[in-house]
Formats: sequence, structure tokens, C-alpha cells
Amino acid sequence: MAKRIVVLISGSGSNLQAIMDAISADRIQGHISAVISNRPGVFGLERAEKANIATEVLDHKAFESREAFDAALAELIDSYSPDLVVLAGFMRILTAEFVRHYQGRMLNIHPSLLPKYKGLNTHQRALDAGDSEHGCTVHFVTEELDGGPLAVQGAVSIDAEDTAESLQQKVHKVEHQIYPLAVELFCADRLQWSEQGVSLDGSPLSSSGYRYNG
Repeated sequence: MAKRIVVLISGSGSNLQAIMDAISADRIQGHISAVISNRPGVFGLERAEKANIATEVLDHKAFESREAFDAALAELIDSYSPDLVVLAGFMRILTAEFVRHYQGRMLNIHPSLLPKYKGLNTHQRALDAGDSEHGCTVHFVTEELDGGPLAVQGAVSIDAEDTAESLQQKVHKVEHQIYPLAVELFCADRLQWSEQGVSLDGSPLSSSGYRYNG
């Protein structure tokens, strides 16, 4: 049975587009019920509207507290009864209560090979450290920022001439491959997170998740 997906965005929605494309190609056993943005007028909303997907704007600036916004956001998400919530460039730190509500069914993508470089400026930090590779990680969301169990990782090589900007472009390409893959695996009931940890096809994954090699 096709899974219902709600995608949260704050910007252009390039990862949203990658997931939409995978759904159109029948790779994902699911459909996007709604795209919700905390910022009005962003390009990701246009992407969704062109695909005839319901869009919602819930401006965080209209709420007095993070808790009040998250409570309203959860109510809006739940009105679509999703099986999966996907954070696709959603630039908000979420409250613990919100995260617990969607535990095991909310994914995020981060531009580093976690647990390396949680937080911001990941590309420059990888360069400054002299790393030979960098990448991105899809993970289940927990109360710890960028600290949830890892699902899928994809790596890129760091070359001598790379800058933070060129590395970002490399990583974006891999993001658009591994995020649809993670959603595909989840919607096929192949990727799951339980008390025993993250598993793929019933077998436990290592702490670094499934390594995508293209």
C-alpha cells in the first residue's frame, strides 16, 4: 500500500524535487500528500504546486514561541495522516516533544558523513581538516541535533583544487541520489528503526548506515 509522505521545506526544494522525480518514475511506493513551508514564497512551494501537490505555509514568525509553532505544525502535519515526514532543507530546530511524536518516521539529510561535522559549515570544515572524502547522510531524527541513527550515506572525494563551493555542488548531487533512495527503502518497509537499531531488509545496519556507491 502506498505510503503517505509530508515534506517540510524552507527554501528552493531541490531535494523535494529529487523525491518527486523518483515518485514519478515509480521508484517510491508512496505519494506526497503535502509540502509545508515555514517561509512564504519559496521556490519549493512552486515545485509542489506545478506537480499538483497540496501546499501549506505556516510562518514561524507568527508564533510567540518555538513550542507554539511546533504544536501548530504537528497538528497541520497530522491532518494529512502521514506515514513518513521528510525534512528537506527545513531550517528549524525542532522541540523534543515534536521529534518524539514522529520518532521512527521522520528523516533528515545532513551535508556531512555523520557523525563528523554536525551543525553548519560542513564543507569548509572537511577541507580545513584535510579529509580525503566528504559526503552526506540521511538519518532518522531524534532530539539530538544531527545525532539520530544513520540510514544512508553517500561519499564524494575531496580533490586538491576543491573549495567549499565546489564541494557543496558535489555533495548536492549525491544528496539528490541518496534521499530518494532512503525514502524508497522506507516506503517499501525495507528500512526501519526500532529498539534494536536501524535495519535494512531485516538485517541490522552498521552505525554508519547503508553506504551508497552510485
